[in-house]
Amino acid sequence: MDIKVNFDRLKKDIESLSQIGRDPQGGITRPSFSKADLEARDWLKGRIESSGLALGEDGAGNIFGRKEGKGKTIMAGSHIDTVINGGMFDGSIGVLSALECLRRIKEENIPHSKPLEVASFTDEEGNLSGDFLGSRAFTGLLDQEILEKGLTQFGVPLAEILEGTNFTIQSIMEAHEQRPDIEAFIEIHIEQGPVLETENKTIGIVDGIAGKHYRWCSFAGKASHAGTTPLELRQDAFLGLADFALKSTQHVATEHYGSMVTIGRVSVRPGAFSIVPGQVDFSFEFRSQSKKTLEELKKHLFSLAEDVASTRGLEFGSKLVDETEPVSIPARIQDIMKDECENLGYSSMTLPSGAGHDVQILASVAEPGMIFIPCVDGISHSPQEMIQWEDLEKGANLLLQVLIRLAS
Repeated sequence: MDIKVNFDRLKKDIESLSQIGRDPQGGITRPSFSKADLEARDWLKGRIESSGLALGEDGAGNIFGRKEGKGKTIMAGSHIDTVINGGMFDGSIGVLSALECLRRIKEENIPHSKPLEVASFTDEEGNLSGDFLGSRAFTGLLDQEILEKGLTQFGVPLAEILEGTNFTIQSIMEAHEQRPDIEAFIEIHIEQGPVLETENKTIGIVDGIAGKHYRWCSFAGKASHAGTTPLELRQDAFLGLADFALKSTQHVATEHYGSMVTIGRVSVRPGAFSIVPGQVDFSFEFRSQSKKTLEELKKHLFSLAEDVASTRGLEFGSKLVDETEPVSIPARIQDIMKDECENLGYSSMTLPSGAGHDVQILASVAEPGMIFIPCVDGISHSPQEMIQWEDLEKGANLLLQVLIRLAS
């Protein structure tokens, strides 16, 4: 169908949103329910209303703009919250491209039988209570005890963050009761990696999204004098971590190539020049496209940690933070995207997503689909996050055609 997005308007929207929550370090800091986020929410609601769409908001703060029809809903969107000092394209292009698509369908009176809806989900980035708070609330996949007893990334309970809003833990838990029947959910996103740019492709058609397993872990040994404790008598917690880091990485690289393992944060105690480390606390995550591989990694890696601890006279401990299942994108959705790329003359390739996204959670209630566009040097979650604007224009036009086809 010969219809294109109004890209000047879409670009202006993205640039306008990026001015909310500007960080002194050059990026954007807009965690959900912060002052900047509340301002961004009001801005987005205004854009939805000015587009003539029906504005909605559920008990988790998820924001919607709807164009009515009959049958199950075709939905597209993402999130507008950010990591601390993040970039201007992660999440926001998914929400604002979907909004622009619905605007154009409305402006041109494009016929469609099914309802169309844009969605912006709360706290995709996991600043409040694990990743995907909003989309998990929307799909009914939250644990109330975790919301009530857990701490946010800011070290305070979620209930304290919510005091400055119209939302409560109970309203978040009940958000899924307002959900319409959804046939498909489509998300356009920056790749957050270098593959599309390296392969010189404009569009990535995602065929699967990796599942992940997050834990806080520790090795506990014995703090002792660094000058008087012989190496062979030490119970050095840091050496336990170093040993485990190398062995776990080697195992994943050789036995499960394509899966990932990362230790991203480490705290060594007591943390002094002259003291053998008595305890090390660290974040530990692994990811895979395969559910079977995730289960195998779960068993092997934690058994490996126990072996390292036993050999070095340490104790290993861990606590689950979050986990998500891998998701496969249905062939039907991939085929529609491939067809429309051909019709539009856009270069494309199929690839998996190693990062998690809201669409991964929506897969429990709808057919998922995901479109990637390149980001410069693969950089994301950074003030240096950048795209080529013409890539986004093509990605948004592809999304428009996919939505029209699904809603027809």
